[in-house]
Amino acid sequence: MKTYLAYTLSITLLAASCQQKKADSTKAANVNTDVQQEVKLPAPYQTKSVSNYCKVIGWPAGKTPVAPAGFTVSLFADSLKNPRNIYIAPGGDIFVSEANTEAKGVKKIGAKIIGAAASQNMGKSANQITLLRDTNDDGTPDTRTVFLSQLNQPYGMLILGNYFYVANTDGLWRYDYKPGQTKITTPGKMILSLPAGGYNNHWTRNIKANAAGTKIYVAVGSGTNIAEQGMEVEKRRADVLEINPDGSGERVYASGLRNPAGIALQPGTGVLYAVVNERDKLGDDLVPDYLTSVKEGGFYGWPWAYFGQHEDPRPEVKRPDMVKKTITPDLSLGPHTASLGLEFYTGKKFPVKYHNGAFIGQHGSWNRSVLSGYKVGFVPFTNNKPAPKMEDFLTGFVANLEKKEVYGRPVGVAVAKDGSLLVADDASNRIWRVSAK
Repeated sequence: MKTYLAYTLSITLLAASCQQKKADSTKAANVNTDVQQEVKLPAPYQTKSVSNYCKVIGWPAGKTPVAPAGFTVSLFADSLKNPRNIYIAPGGDIFVSEANTEAKGVKKIGAKIIGAAASQNMGKSANQITLLRDTNDDGTPDTRTVFLSQLNQPYGMLILGNYFYVANTDGLWRYDYKPGQTKITTPGKMILSLPAGGYNNHWTRNIKANAAGTKIYVAVGSGTNIAEQGMEVEKRRADVLEINPDGSGERVYASGLRNPAGIALQPGTGVLYAVVNERDKLGDDLVPDYLTSVKEGGFYGWPWAYFGQHEDPRPEVKRPDMVKKTITPDLSLGPHTASLGLEFYTGKKFPVKYHNGAFIGQHGSWNRSVLSGYKVGFVPFTNNKPAPKMEDFLTGFVANLEKKEVYGRPVGVAVAKDGSLLVADDASNRIWRVSAK
């Protein structure tokens, strides 16, 4: 009998109603989003690894995602080109990075590449940033311009001082910027080269600045699933890097973070947090994605260990010393949920329970027999610590579980100047707005 590694987690997966009616009660309990429970991490390969891509069918007219009672969901923008990430300028301008995985950068062939293409845009990337501006505060943008184009798979954006920063997949660029301008017209400068390419969606590079504006954190995902091409190709990857605003002084702030696509600074404390998209091909319920505070100099396991000091059997070179030093993350977000978006709620319009809590965009699974993720979750914080489980916040993205049909796929999340939550839905080329009634 295979051994189970037991410890307490809080796991958030798709609702139990999505399971087959004849599923046994234990299995149903493991996907119940309303129950906090003790969950056992299965041994590796307890279930067969699968490629189970969703089919995006788009949103019917008049249909929107579903938020809790007391909130209203509306369409904020549409007809975008794979909107992945959202950045809110200090003055309230809304910047959207439009880019996507390109087939040339994905190490898949045949049926697998076709399956991936069906679940997300994989043609030519738009490689641009669009500016949306709501000048009359009615919850709908009334100006829309291409702010910056001819980029290379942009994702992270940042305004710091008189500069606009863009994190392309292969480097961090800095442009002269004045508040209110609608288009970048002067040449930029690459201030930091970054390793490009990568497994699935690990091309994204996110950036955040500390409160003082003296340091910039750069999130770089791994180049492979589990270092199967050797550690030489993983230099400066699966890391959060720290640099000065001019690109100098680079150091590894934290490592072993397979794909820390979502990073954010906690309000008040300034502590760096990340949501990490964990490894594939160990079975349905391995490995949970997670939310964690990121400790300076901390090591979080990749590729040798997962969710604490649980050794991955696959790396050819064993490193028991690295397994031993692995930090256990704060909160499980469920396996294969593709947790990619992270934003703390800094507005005042939502009920008090949401203040300073974290919203998480889950893009959705491809390596699980039953779809999981495809929603925006919320993690309340008390005394600056996350609650023991994530709550569903924005759902309704799955159209038909049996047919693997989804209306869209949420990714980046951001808090607008008016206190509403904006959600990038890249698969349907839309941005949703969630406001309190």
